[in-house]
Amino acid sequence: MKNFKAGAYVNQGTYKCFIPNLINKEWILDDMEMITLLSKADRMLGRLDMYSEHIPNIDLFISMHIMKEATQSSKIEGTQTNIEDALLSKEDVPLDKREDWNEVHNYINAMNNAIEMLGELPFSSRLIRNTHKVLLEGVRGKHKQPGEYRKSQNWIGGRNINDAIFVPPVHSYINDLMDDLEKFVHNDNIYLPDLLKIAIIHYQFETIHPFLDGNGRIGRLLITLYLVDKGILKRPVLYLSDYLEKRRNSYYSLMMKVREESKINDWLKFFLSGVIETAENGVKTFEKILVLQKDIETKIQSLGSRSANALKVINELYIRPIIDANTISEITNLSLVSSYKLIAELLRVGVLKEVTGGKRKRIYMFRDYMDIFN
Repeated sequence: MKNFKAGAYVNQGTYKCFIPNLINKEWILDDMEMITLLSKADRMLGRLDMYSEHIPNIDLFISMHIMKEATQSSKIEGTQTNIEDALLSKEDVPLDKREDWNEVHNYINAMNNAIEMLGELPFSSRLIRNTHKVLLEGVRGKHKQPGEYRKSQNWIGGRNINDAIFVPPVHSYINDLMDDLEKFVHNDNIYLPDLLKIAIIHYQFETIHPFLDGNGRIGRLLITLYLVDKGILKRPVLYLSDYLEKRRNSYYSLMMKVREESKINDWLKFFLSGVIETAENGVKTFEKILVLQKDIETKIQSLGSRSANALKVINELYIRPIIDANTISEITNLSLVSSYKLIAELLRVGVLKEVTGGKRKRIYMFRDYMDIFN
């Protein structure tokens, strides 16, 4: 981006904080490599969006996409919950892992709630604050002003503010900076491609760091919300946290290079490469799901009189591919004895796999489906 200046460090007495420049302004794109990446990213997003339109019962599979995003985004922040743990019922999670489990499920609730709110609210500070409130409800950050912009200084890295890796702006700047970010989102007189816009928004949000906790998770969630809000994706099927988690050091260092050297082009190219790779992986995931669906349909048809109830179970497994006999009984209205007979048939044809190894409280997994997301 031509003539870009990120901002400046301002002395606050005992420390310096970074005050970013406003982003609601004209941007000049003059990098052919970036334009090429942008073109490829747009094409791949179009392919991914096509799949989200034409796959039957797409909402069944979106829940697993969100589950994976929640575990990966939370992992960046230090939680240890993997997707298998996240799929368990809370009572089946060991006590020492429940805080992490709660944080992952709060992220899922925050994403679902935000997507639903987009029908009533625009992409805005109000939407962001509401989403943040859901994210921190009842978890480790519950005392850190959920749903409110911070009223004190925070910092990133280091034991205290004096040896911090990065110190965001003083809280008194936050409202003006977030107002500017919101205006940038909705300014149709700025002719900048949407993928570059959301890359800049993500960078600016992380630099402002407007909350005392949960900034990283909210910042990554905003990417998907923006793409849905702008109609680029009809359904929330693109999540960058897996890409960012695998390249965590590059992610953080590129953000710092923008702040300290105004080198925003490297960050934008990294972001576009992430969109391309993630969209490609998303297309491959949907292709594998379609192949699996056909295979499962054949197996279900072989179950004769049990096929109707087996289909009800399969539809539940697409949403949450870990199940037990009690859940199957609830879904199908079968007795526990009949549910175990159905489980035996699903084990026999290779749909389910028992994963606990015990005789009581057995849990069964739709392993082939899980493998697609792992």
